[in-house]
Amino acid sequence: MHDIRIIRDDPAAFDAGLARRGLDPAATELLALDEQRRAAATALQAALARRNEASKAIGQAKAQRDEAAAAALMAEVAGLKDELPALEEAERRLTAELEARLAIIPNLPLADVPDGADETENALIHERGAQPGFAFAAREHDAIGPALGLDFDTGVKLAGARFTLLRGPVARLYRALGQFMLDTLAGQHGYELAVPPLLVRDEVMFGTGQLPKFAEDSFRTLDGRWLIPTSEVSLTNIVREAILSEAELPLRLTALTPCFRSEAGAAGRDTRGFIRQHQFDKVEMVSITTPEASEAEHERMTACAEDILTRLELPFRRMKLCTGDMGFAAARTYDLEVWLPGQARYREISSCSTCTDFQSRRMNARYRPAGEKATRFVHTLNGSGLAVGRTLVAVLENHQRADGSVAVPAVLRPYLGGDEAIGPA
Repeated sequence: MHDIRIIRDDPAAFDAGLARRGLDPAATELLALDEQRRAAATALQAALARRNEASKAIGQAKAQRDEAAAAALMAEVAGLKDELPALEEAERRLTAELEARLAIIPNLPLADVPDGADETENALIHERGAQPGFAFAAREHDAIGPALGLDFDTGVKLAGARFTLLRGPVARLYRALGQFMLDTLAGQHGYELAVPPLLVRDEVMFGTGQLPKFAEDSFRTLDGRWLIPTSEVSLTNIVREAILSEAELPLRLTALTPCFRSEAGAAGRDTRGFIRQHQFDKVEMVSITTPEASEAEHERMTACAEDILTRLELPFRRMKLCTGDMGFAAARTYDLEVWLPGQARYREISSCSTCTDFQSRRMNARYRPAGEKATRFVHTLNGSGLAVGRTLVAVLENHQRADGSVAVPAVLRPYLGGDEAIGPA
């Protein structure tokens, strides 16, 4: 959420930020609405002040036995009482209208974010790891997986398109991946483990930016709750409506949860295989920190996700997303893209974003700097560490063997009873 006072101070800078996002100027419209809201609030406060002043004057007039003055004042007070509901309604309506308009405007990109229209204009930061060479034709995961228990047909039979059943060896590998990620983030990188709710309320989805603009991308239950599209929603909102001490920061949280997405905007994309599902598991990282520390925290978080890819012996690259490819709440995003030899291309496996104070304003999440009375908004960051399903795809394709088995990366073997490979069930 944007602060109208900041827009008021520098409307040209705000519109310039929107232009980098490919959006039309909005400052003039917002400031005109803000002016109306402020005028309505001023009129309301003036009416309330005059009513109170006139009410006191009635007693004074009566004490002086000036019945004419008392009667005139009582008539004025009665008139003000009749006017107040309309003034209050005008102030409420204009405030709600301004907030609704601000709520659908995305975060502004940081200065170092490259300008661009779509993913073709993202900037390569670095590449890590060697792409595997095979003495046979590399296969895609949807050709490797079925013999190992990746059952697309039964998933569709049970729940429809974009659902998959995992059984046997591939299910064991999938569970091992998720637990390895949690253990690495908690044991090696200082993230606190959490098990958050999978169902949340409207205001929680609003806080991280899923509502109101992206309601169609999520699933809603009959009682009005939402299935989380990512545990970023639950974890970030832990600090909702809170005032933290500076000593409590940074907060670093991680969780492995099912995630649910309607994929409303992804019709026709990745309909084959395990890449894009309505239900999937993801290990999420969330950091809550001070504005001064958020730059370093963004680099740290991304490096943590990279460490997991490195330990899994998966080649990857880091991309800095351009302005046209960033998410709604992000001010800067690094995507980690893993090499898939079956597809002979890189595919996104993690997004790590700094949202600056955009989400914290929506959540009213603040902290009090040491030695100060005033509070400031925290900065929030989130990242995948990693998407478990896409990591499974990457392991199957990068560690495939000619006989249909898949080598198990060394770091996963303790989770699989020491097995060095999984083969057809």
